[in-house]
Amino acid sequence: MATKKAVKKSSSRKYSPQAGKSVEREMKAMKQGKLKSGSGHKVTNRKQAIAIGLSEARKSGEKVPAQPK
Repeated sequence: MATKKAVKKSSSRKYSPQAGKSVEREMKAMKQGKLKSGSGHKVTNRKQAIAIGLSEARKSGEKVPAQPK
């Protein structure tokens, strides 16, 4: 019987809980119709709301992966 080495899983999170709260706050604002983009237009796209939340989390120094280039 061959023994298998246990694969060590990384227990670190990609996104901090504070970053998740920031995204959640932006999603609520979008659903209420209060979220505006940088150009001042109303945000209606879910992905755009998430991007705004992550951007704000990055600015405040939360643990968020870098933006894809």
